[in-house]
Amino acid sequence: MIDVFDNMLRHLFLANIDEITSESQVRFQPPDDTWRTYVSNLTVNGQPASALNVYLVDLRENRTLRTQERVRDLDRGLYGETPAPRWMDCHYVISAWSPATVTPTIEPSIDEHALIYKCIAVLMQSEPLIASQVYAPDPLPPGFPPILADAKLWTHMLPVDGFPKIAEFWGTFGATHPWRPMAYFIVALPVLLRRTIAGPMVTTRITEYRQPTSADPAEICIQIGGITTAAGQPVANAWVQLEDTLTTPLQVTTTDEQGHFTFSALQQGPFVLRVRVQGHNETTKAITVPSPRGNYDVQLI
Repeated sequence: MIDVFDNMLRHLFLANIDEITSESQVRFQPPDDTWRTYVSNLTVNGQPASALNVYLVDLRENRTLRTQERVRDLDRGLYGETPAPRWMDCHYVISAWSPATVTPTIEPSIDEHALIYKCIAVLMQSEPLIASQVYAPDPLPPGFPPILADAKLWTHMLPVDGFPKIAEFWGTFGATHPWRPMAYFIVALPVLLRRTIAGPMVTTRITEYRQPTSADPAEICIQIGGITTAAGQPVANAWVQLEDTLTTPLQVTTTDEQGHFTFSALQQGPFVLRVRVQGHNETTKAITVPSPRGNYDVQLI
């Protein structure tokens, strides 16, 4: 997910900053001596070119966005649960680099200041970052995570407190090199969690009612539930009628968005399910309540 966002940032700068015309001008490696050598030798179309160093310096969970929500789904009779994504704050620092050498007439810092200013302006102008808009009018890259396609990724640009460890940061990459201004920003990215199996779908519920002091047999009430599908997909808003074996209507309901239907307060015995929905033939299915296999699903044609 982080690598996808990195490439999204690179595309954003390529599309909106006139000095950035090649992917080689936006890199995510540490700004160390190897990077300095890289910039000093960087050319685009045979000409020296400036570059942006976009460095990920920290990762922290964003607990404000944490939720206990779960998405349930049904696959071949088994319910699965997928936890809502957790969110992590990715802390980036961006610096601009010119390959030019300081001379009495050349001041590379001026060009670097102009470039970092444009970088900040692009990020502020594009907030929130939405992938489908960043890549527009082109389509999203192949394999792009669907969860990021239209998600609003809010960034925290230039926090008032600044980057808290700027001295340690530049000191790590060599005491002989001076500090340079950095654009510090934070973006929250989702962390996708795996789907787990919650268990099979409950299709039959049997309840017994009796008086605690009575020897009479218990009164039994049964609730059943099933799914209406067509070509393996759930059918919503289907009309479902429960009938006895003489086709006498007993109960009527409609399926929900997942194709589920349920009937309650039933006694043991044979019944018929009749299903109608626009675009499909009327379908009937003979069932026994309770079903030995717990299967009351109806497949439409």
